[in-house]
Amino acid sequence: MKFYQSLAIASVTVLYLQNGWCEKLNPMFPPDFLFGVGSSAYQVEGGWNKHGKGESIWDVLTHQYPEKMKDKSNADVTSDSYHNWRRDVEMVRELGVDIYRFSISWTRLLPNGFVTNVNKHGIAYYNNLINELLRHNITPMVTIYHWDLPARLQELGGWTNPVIIDYVTDYAKILFEQFGDRVKIWTTINEPWHICEQGYGVDIMAPAMNFPGIPSYLCGHNVLKAHAEIVHLYRERFQPTQKGKIGITIDTSYAQAKTDSDDDKVASELALQFYLGWFAHPIFSKNGNYPQVMIDRIDANSKQQGFPRSRLPKFTPEEIKRIRGTSDFFGINSYTTVLVTRNDCNNSANFPIPSFNHDMDVVESFDENWTKSASFWLHPVPSGMYNLLMWINKEYDNPPVIITENGVSDNNGVNDTDRVTYFNSYLASILDAMKDGCKIMGYIAWSLMDSFEWTAGFSEQFGLYHVDFSSPNKTRTPKASAKMFARIVRHHAIDWKGPDRPEPSIIKHPSIIHEQIINNSSKSSSRAKIVLTKKFEVHD
Repeated sequence: MKFYQSLAIASVTVLYLQNGWCEKLNPMFPPDFLFGVGSSAYQVEGGWNKHGKGESIWDVLTHQYPEKMKDKSNADVTSDSYHNWRRDVEMVRELGVDIYRFSISWTRLLPNGFVTNVNKHGIAYYNNLINELLRHNITPMVTIYHWDLPARLQELGGWTNPVIIDYVTDYAKILFEQFGDRVKIWTTINEPWHICEQGYGVDIMAPAMNFPGIPSYLCGHNVLKAHAEIVHLYRERFQPTQKGKIGITIDTSYAQAKTDSDDDKVASELALQFYLGWFAHPIFSKNGNYPQVMIDRIDANSKQQGFPRSRLPKFTPEEIKRIRGTSDFFGINSYTTVLVTRNDCNNSANFPIPSFNHDMDVVESFDENWTKSASFWLHPVPSGMYNLLMWINKEYDNPPVIITENGVSDNNGVNDTDRVTYFNSYLASILDAMKDGCKIMGYIAWSLMDSFEWTAGFSEQFGLYHVDFSSPNKTRTPKASAKMFARIVRHHAIDWKGPDRPEPSIIKHPSIIHEQIINNSSKSSSRAKIVLTKKFEVHD
């Protein structure tokens, strides 16, 4: 087999040279590197109350508090993927990617959040989507929870109430039973920092509690325990026969020291431990539990503020053991970089006391010379991706990583040249990290299409495909970035020359040539099968 792989790589190298592309031979991704594109249920599906779907916390927020959205919009219809799923799969096919990462709407399957009422129409919708993807050899990567908590469960306290652990595990069991025979890559929970700090600590995301310093840590504690229970359920009852992989997706911006001072370097480490380590450390570190610096700072602050115990809940030894190692890969979402420095002893940053920000005690800013995007918080700084991946490598003993979201916003319609530059430059930084030893298994571009961008509404877009929200069928049109990204996927190489470069008809990527060789040897070579049998190391 290694002989055929070497032959394939040598063949494609000759073809590249024959077409005058030798200056672009490097950088190239390995033949087994996985490319994908992503979306989330609330952002793209629409059909918010169709066929028995229940109400989520985002339905409540957008309907009752439209002023919290930049343009007072909602996702009642948005890209209408509920009715346009065939076109969505067609777009994924056009990109040529291995994976489509999407989430399942809890309330489309369980309208009130409980397994006592399973919606057959929701089951049918996701069966149709999954089966259509597999029909075209596209691997579904399913996120179990992407922010759209059933409203009835929020009335019980949402993620701050420990009963949520049982209810979300019940929900996950339904997914494994209904779809696990075909879904081979799962992520349990998407971006827990946003769920907990931005949903409970401040009022940026649903349920917009704006209660700093206490409920966000309760939320995080329950999220981690819920994640672990879902993984143990899958590993014990479903993984032995379904043969899939399961992990979590964590997010952060890279925290770059504002200067070379020791204080700013400390601020960088503090920010990474609080943002990323909060959820990564209990799962991926050698000893488990929260980062020690986080435990110490919140303990000390809580005591100083008059609390009889730490605001950060404590895991039992049994819980630490049960959470540690519960991910087959390290899912990371990252878009940008921030500059960080220490807050002074007088709290000049005016952080609320108590609060997550005051506990971390780091002040964030941006370099005025950095390129801007349509999102006030997002500045393309490709070196930040490299630095973040190297930090994960060092902190967690080089786990297998899937970059589960990366992209940039704009308002430029189909002529999104900034996005073309963004993807190429970030992918180049990822290749640099791989060259320096990081085990990066795959890359999921965010996002497949324009959609509802949470509290930004429709004022900014991340899609590879433009969506005409005013058209009856929400017409999708490929942007320049879609054409460029398809070329990157096809050739597993950075595409600095852009989407207008002539397509050499004889070029094929080594993995495709390899499949043809296997076919000639009368062996199965389905691209999906190669993806599904990709070996991820279980991090211990």
